[in-house]
Parts: sequence; structure tokens; C-alpha cells
Amino acid sequence: MEFGPTGGDGTGVAQAWLQRHSHTLGLFIGGKFVHPEGREIDSVTDSAGQSVCSTVRAVFADVSLSVSDAREGCEVWGGLSCHARARHLYSVARSIQRFGQSLSAVAQLQCSPADLSALTRLLYHLTGWAQMRDSVLTHWSPRGVVAVISTGDCPLVFQMNKVFPAIAMGNTVVLRPSPQARLTSLLLAELCTGAGLPAGVLNVITGDDLSLAVALAEHSEVDMVTVTGRREEGLVLAGAAAAGGVPVSLSVGGLCPFIICDSADLDSAVDSVIDAAFTGKIELCQWQLLVQEAVWEAVRVRLQERIATLRCLPLVDTAVKCVLDAAIQDAVQLGATVSKLKKAHTRSRDPYIRGLHGPGTRPRTHTGSGPYFKRSAWSGASPVLLANNSARNLAASLWTDDVTVALESAKSLKVGTVWVNSHSLFDAAASFGGVRECGNTTDGGKEGLYQFLQPSLCPLHHPRPTPLSLDYNKFGETNQTAPLPETEPPRAEDPPSQTLRVDRSYKLYIGGVQCHPEAGFYGARVSGGGPGGQYCPVGSRKDVRNAVEAADKAQPGWYKKTAHVRAQILYFLAENLEQRREAFAQSLSNQTGLSLAKGQEEVDLSVAAAFDWASLCDKLGGTIQDTPQPGSTVCLRQPIGVVGVVCPDDRPLLSFVWLMGAAVSRGNTVVMVPSEKHPFSALQLIQVLETSDIPAGVVNIVSGERDHLTRHLANHSVVQTLWYWGSREGCQFVRYTCARAGRRMWVNESEGGAEREWGYSRIEESLQHSTQYKQVWIPSTV
Repeated sequence: MEFGPTGGDGTGVAQAWLQRHSHTLGLFIGGKFVHPEGREIDSVTDSAGQSVCSTVRAVFADVSLSVSDAREGCEVWGGLSCHARARHLYSVARSIQRFGQSLSAVAQLQCSPADLSALTRLLYHLTGWAQMRDSVLTHWSPRGVVAVISTGDCPLVFQMNKVFPAIAMGNTVVLRPSPQARLTSLLLAELCTGAGLPAGVLNVITGDDLSLAVALAEHSEVDMVTVTGRREEGLVLAGAAAAGGVPVSLSVGGLCPFIICDSADLDSAVDSVIDAAFTGKIELCQWQLLVQEAVWEAVRVRLQERIATLRCLPLVDTAVKCVLDAAIQDAVQLGATVSKLKKAHTRSRDPYIRGLHGPGTRPRTHTGSGPYFKRSAWSGASPVLLANNSARNLAASLWTDDVTVALESAKSLKVGTVWVNSHSLFDAAASFGGVRECGNTTDGGKEGLYQFLQPSLCPLHHPRPTPLSLDYNKFGETNQTAPLPETEPPRAEDPPSQTLRVDRSYKLYIGGVQCHPEAGFYGARVSGGGPGGQYCPVGSRKDVRNAVEAADKAQPGWYKKTAHVRAQILYFLAENLEQRREAFAQSLSNQTGLSLAKGQEEVDLSVAAAFDWASLCDKLGGTIQDTPQPGSTVCLRQPIGVVGVVCPDDRPLLSFVWLMGAAVSRGNTVVMVPSEKHPFSALQLIQVLETSDIPAGVVNIVSGERDHLTRHLANHSVVQTLWYWGSREGCQFVRYTCARAGRRMWVNESEGGAEREWGYSRIEESLQHSTQYKQVWIPSTV
């Protein structure tokens, strides 16, 4: 197998387009190129290092202009019918097919990959979703102005997988493309306008400075920010946007385990290793080669044979060459074996290397992009434990002829995509997204559309409120202090009692056991716990730590239980709650001051909520996606992991049961923080949980001061997502902290707003926050 230069030179077409713009490309705002005065320019070079044109470096005024035009475009684009928007996307798809040679030529000139077949497939697929939005996504509305920011070497198709879904759902877009895709993004925006897309729907601003991207993310008129590219820059941008209260979706690169089992077709597997390493179909990943020990020697020999036949291309960038040379020397010192390649004979942007790394070695120098694999060997029946060792796994390629090993491993691997006996397969109908530290969203398919939508009941705020001046390092740092004892002198008219009421001490619930707080004290007396009120246990950092550890330990076993078993347990919980209806109703009346009838109504709604989630346990497991590739593409809906839930003060029992059911019904485990104002309903529910066959650690309850407990949940690395209802300060803290860690969140400001509806209309919204998607590609030769 040889990889060399491709045929076909479209330089003339690209130069003609650049000549039409005098080799100086402006910003694309409001459906046309604009050239603001006094702006610095950035040079664009080809593979030989020669300057081919220049682009304008935008400043804050240009950001404001582009966002303003996008806001005006929202009125026009959002006012169109779904069918009208679908016609526009269809026209764009036809235009790209018609002028595909120009787009390919510009991409080739800048050495930027542009898969036109994938791009047109994406647009045709989204044409259908634009047509069906109101009939299929009935309770959802567009967000408004979406800022799409790409960093690093993010290719054009990955960027458009953010841009066009947002437009299809009725949003307008301001795109800050990656440096590698500046020219193709500007040409594509021009093609879209030529195809009839209204002015302001797609705007492109250029400039490599991170400060420009931060200014766009922080703009008060931007309704949503989505970032794709390098993790480090992505986290900075996510934090900047989240601090202002704007929703953020983050898609960053990560590791891709390439797993070869002893039952695999080794020749096909090794050919795919070379293909994955040198074709660069996934620009944002680092491959990790995991080979079963029994076949490592055979794989090593085949790899050396394939590498020895490759034709290598020289590097133009001297700085990159020095980094790679240092990496190779590092690897040799650690025991690597270097394979000699054929002489280089032409130019290329890709590095030449390279070699085979010894067992368990890794160069101390980071090589960046290019053909680089870290090799590890594993023994035993399953590679899952070794592959899941990293929290930054993006996807995995699994090679085996054993169907059982393939399906069980694919289900257990903690990645967003699994390719069985294949690699780097993508389609517009199939979702793609990382888990844990690889991002907090899913791109592609119907699943990828939800990030650009919001529940229709959510209010729109234009512009957004000014961010609060908040010290994130000190938020929730202090906890409640131990209360002083409260005594009331006996009244003369009260006769002495023969019996003293047995004092009830409420406790936390961690790992299936009722326990006192680690700090050993209770908060101030709270009304509603009994006659005269009661003291509420106050959890601390250690209690949160213990609860998260218990939840993390219980989560694999809870998910392995069948959906039918989880449903039966939730039905049993509803049954036990119904038996204590009067006691809970009286407690709610005492706490909230509502009538007993209102308390009974809330208990009845809580029982119904448990029934809702029990009924959905075995109804939403996954789907088979229709993709052009032969074989089966399975989309699995899987749990996120450990969920932290900070409950609101309104409807204390109903909100607690609803949110708990939403999480545990899908296989997650939870650490629940009950209402700070009315905690006793949740603490009394502990006895119901203990008699409902819920395994230890699945539900953990830590009461106390909301801000203090939220601080420790948000900063705990094991908590995969945090659901928060509370103050504006708390919302801003959770958004910023979770976004800076690339973590999922569900944030709702509950102070001063209308009472939330806890009903069936919120089911789909809850599912989007309690599950994540995994795509399993099982190709066939038919």
C-alpha cells in the first residue's frame, strides 16, 4: 500500500477566485464581503510556504457588527416556514455540488481537507430535518444567534457540522473558523449567499487571536456558543461564555484506542492502522494502539513491513521538523525501534516519521498531529479495562471476528463512537461525540440537533443580564456554623408530662446507610420536621466525597441491571410512597405552609412522576440509523454516570422525586442535595428508599447549605454532570466551573421566577440531560 500525492491540480481555479477579490479577503458580514479600514491582515500560505492571499484580522467592532447582522437575520430566517428553510438548504447543497471544483481547489491551495461528498450529504440530510422540525421536535424552539468557534487544525467539515445544523433549526450563525479553514469558510459563505440564503444567516469573521474568539463568546447578544478544536483553547472559551450565562457546547479532541484482538484479521487490521495514521481522517485525535499480547509479534512484523514500503514526503516547516526529531530521539532512548522509510520526493504538510514505539513507552515530547501511535499490549479476554483507563477517549476502533467480544466490548467502552473492524466512518445521520473530557455534546443525526434548540417554555433574554462580580474561588467556601441550643422555659399552665416525646434525628443517606454528617453538627432549627421544628443535618466536603464514591462504585452494577428491573424498583418506590401519603402530605403542609389538600396533591404528583420514569425505563434504549455505508449503525442511549442534583425549593417532594427518577431510570447514580429551605420531605423519603429495593449507592442524599455543597459537587472530577436549581450567583458559578472542566450541566435559576412545571412535557428535556449517545458501526461486505 502506497500513499503519495494525489492527482488533479485546481490551482488555476483557486487563483481566479482570489484574483477576483484582489488577493485580499475581507470579513463576510450581512451577505457580503466587507473591508473595514485600519485592520491588520494575516497572510495565508500554501504548502510551499508562499503567500497566496491575506485575510482581515477582525476586532471587537467587527464582532459587534456581525452579531448585530445575525440578530437582524434572526427576524427574517426565524419568520420563514420550515418548508421555506428546507428549500434554502436544498439550494445550498445543489450549489456546493455545482461549484465543488472551486471549493476543492481553494482547500487544496491552503492544504485544508474538504470532503465535499460529506458536506453535500450533510446538507441533504439537514434539509429533511429543517422540513420536519415543527412536526417532530414539537416542544423545542431555536436559540437565536449561535457563535461557532473553531480552534487549532479543525477541518471544514467538522465546522460545518456545527454551522448547518444550527441554521437548519432556525438559528443564525457567526463563524470564527480555524486558521486552516479560513479560505474555504469564506468561499462557502459566498456560495450560500449566491444560493439565496438570506443576509445575516451565515457570517464569517477571521482572525487567529484567541482574544477575538473570547470577545465573540462573551458578546451579550449571542444566545449560544459552540466550540470545536483543541481542548485547552476550548475550555478557555467555554469558561468565558458560561460566565455570562450563555449555553456552551464543547467538542474537543481526544484519544482513539485502536484495539486488535487475537481473533482479528491481522492483515486488514494493520492496513487500517497505516490508513488511520497517514490519511488523517480525524484531525483532532491521537491514536492509541492496543494489541493482544498473543498476536503482538505478528502485528509488529506486519507494521514494519508496511512502513518500510511507504513513500515519505518532506516537511517544509523547520520548527515542526525539529519537534519531531526530538520526539524520535526521545522514543529511541525509551526503547523504540525506528523503521526506515523511502526517500522523500515531493512536498506535503504531513510529518514524515517515525517508527515503532517499544512496550509502554511514550516520547516525552508531544508531537502534535501526524502519524503517531502509542502502543500497549493487553492480555485476557477483554480490552475494555485498559481502553477505558483514559478519561479523554473520543472514539475506538475494535478489530475482532468474535461477535460476542465485539458487541460486549462496544457496549462497555467509554467512548462516543465504536467502529467494529473499521475506522473513521462518519455520516450526517449518525451521531459523533466524545464522553467525559472530550466534550459535553453530541454532533450529527437527530441527537446533534438538540444543542441548537431550547424548550419552548424557556424565556429569551436580549441582551443577557450583565455577569455578576463573583469570586469563583471563594463561592460556597464557608459552611454553616454549629447552632446554639434553643430552650423555652415551661409555661405555668402546662402540666408536667408523664412521657417525653422520642426525639427524631434526621440523617444523611450515603451508600445505602443512614449516617450523621462527618462534621458532626446540625444546622439551625427548620420548621416542618416535627412539633416545634427540627434540626437539619449539614453535609460538608467529606460527606460529598463519600457520597460520590458510593455512587461511582454502584453505577456499573446499576446500569447492568436490565431496564425491566429498574422499572420494577421505581414502581415499588411509587407504591411505598403512596402508602405514606398522609404522613408526607402533613409534612409538606408543615414545611411550606400550604393546605393539607395541596400537600396531598403534591404527593400524588410525586407518585405519578415515579410511574412516568418507571414506564420509560425500557422504552428508549436506542435506534438503528440509516446510513449509506453497508452494514448496521446502532445508536445506543447510555447513562452519563454519576449525576449531582441540587434541588429547588418549590415543590420540594415532587422536584426531588422527578429529578431522581430522571437520572436513575436511565442507569445513572445520583448525589441529591434536597431543598435547603424545605429539606425534610427528602430526608423522610430515605425510609421509602430503604424499603424499595434500591441498591446501596444508587441514591445518596446530602442535605445542608446549597452553595457549599454545590461548590464541592461542581469541582469533583467523578461527577459527570451537575443539575442545579438555585440563585443567580449559584447558576453563574456552576456554568463557569463545569464549562471550564468541559463537563455537562443543567442549570436553572429558580429565584424570582415562575414555578417550574414538573410534567410529561419536560420528559424529552430531562432525557437529553440524563443520557449520552454511542454510535456503533458494524460494517458488512454486502
